[in-house]
Amino acid sequence: MTNILVTGGAGYIGSHACKALAAAGYTPVTFDNFSTGWRDAVKFGPAVEGDLRDRAALDAAFAEYRPAAVMHFAALSLVGESMKDPGLYWRNNVLGSLTLIEAAAAAGCARFVFSSTCATYGDQDNVVLDEDSAQHPINAYGASKRAIEDILRDFEGSHGLRHVIFRYFNVAGADEAGEVGEFHQPETHLIPLMLDAIDGKRDALTVFGTDYDTPDGTCIRDYVHVSDLVDAHVLGLRWLEEGKESRVFNLGTGSGFSVREVIEASRAVTNRDVPHTIGPRRPGDCTRLVSGSRRAETELGWRPERSQLNRMIADAWRWHQNGHYER
Repeated sequence: MTNILVTGGAGYIGSHACKALAAAGYTPVTFDNFSTGWRDAVKFGPAVEGDLRDRAALDAAFAEYRPAAVMHFAALSLVGESMKDPGLYWRNNVLGSLTLIEAAAAAGCARFVFSSTCATYGDQDNVVLDEDSAQHPINAYGASKRAIEDILRDFEGSHGLRHVIFRYFNVAGADEAGEVGEFHQPETHLIPLMLDAIDGKRDALTVFGTDYDTPDGTCIRDYVHVSDLVDAHVLGLRWLEEGKESRVFNLGTGSGFSVREVIEASRAVTNRDVPHTIGPRRPGDCTRLVSGSRRAETELGWRPERSQLNRMIADAWRWHQNGHYER
């Protein structure tokens, strides 16, 4: 079978991508330093332990497995942390990605699927963001991802490295079969934090800011099911295999939900109260981020079929009750 190098394959999205790749007939080869990922999440192909800034480790992985493409998820991704320590994000995300891209080019691996983010757009309120929207990131996380997009374009010109870039919004849910799921330590994502509060694993969820210019004062985000998201990545890989041009695709549903709406949906799904307190805004948080994904739908044939809010919460709740990883 065809090998695909999956960086960050031991993480939340990467592990789901490995499962989707295996189901589509590929062999996912996880490349991960396991600083935040989980060895137990690597279930669908071989694993290589290494850091993206280690060119020798990357060269060895390319030589041993000769992947037909790279699917690049590995990154630091905490907005608040990136505001406090931007250098960490530039060193890890940008330098690591540059080293990976150089290694891929040197190995003649000329197909690259990149996990980017809606954070490259910055704070653009009351608009549906599409691929042509201006990119004005307001934190180092978004800025680092935008820089990697630029690097990919440069390497296409110099080395013919064709790429698909996915800018996506808030990822939620878990594998319906329960083989992999979302499990971070520490946890920072809204839905698992909320489920922890419901389950008594933390005292309460903190709602960061209730004075945003939204109907209920809390931030609005576009949520997409992780399994829908990784299906798009497989479609992006096939796009490149068919010899099509490099392309950027947004992945979202076009509908946003506020923090308070997510709390209410979680109460309905779990039939339990959601303990929560009100805190101040976090630096770098945008008011409203909603995606326009028409290009992915019309060109890739992608449909976010699982991305109803209640289903995402229900799948996450099932994993939350039954799934965990051990280091």
